[in-house]
Amino acid sequence: MTRVLKAERREPVSGTTRSVVVFLHGYGANGADLLGLADPLGEHLPDTLFIAPDAPEACAGAPMGFQWFPIPWIDGSSEEESMRGMISAVEDLDAFLDALMVDEDVLPEQVVLFGFSQGTMMALHVAPRREDAVAGIVAFSGRLLNPEALADEAQVKPPVLLVHGDSDDVVPPQSLPQAAEALQEAGWQDVYAHVMKGTAHGIAPDGLSVALAFMRDKLGL
Repeated sequence: MTRVLKAERREPVSGTTRSVVVFLHGYGANGADLLGLADPLGEHLPDTLFIAPDAPEACAGAPMGFQWFPIPWIDGSSEEESMRGMISAVEDLDAFLDALMVDEDVLPEQVVLFGFSQGTMMALHVAPRREDAVAGIVAFSGRLLNPEALADEAQVKPPVLLVHGDSDDVVPPQSLPQAAEALQEAGWQDVYAHVMKGTAHGIAPDGLSVALAFMRDKLGL
């Protein structure tokens, strides 16, 4: 049984929804953590609804925040608990996306998944395994989980933008080329990458600008 994800939202500047950006936050944060990006992005994406769900579980490693699944080397959970948590979170996010498209009357090609850190891990895992491709995946400072299973399990191959800081001390910067290689080996045609110079585990202005250009292009704006 899936859990209903609570979400905060920022309505389109124009008042009309023609596209949706779904923010998927990192470990120990919440939806509001990324929703602030709607301010700089919204003026360039005026017909876009920005929505940011909270991950389904309270975070043991950050009691005020949420997690998509446990991380053993941070919270002391077992690998089995982490895997169970991830499987459940995947089902929750799939159900959230299904309901979102019905409620907002949008098609998958009008939706972008914008992940950060653990949210990127979710976006890169969930989107390829859905029946219909979203417009694109913006993947900040995360990594591709289970790359060896991707070729067999992917149903669609939406465009992917990988962005990472070269000074990231939380998720290693080499996660970007590793993900790019795995995606290309699994048959992806549209894989883009940007390295944020001098940036740690975060989102720098240059990375956000590249993400905006990617989203405008893939949403046909």
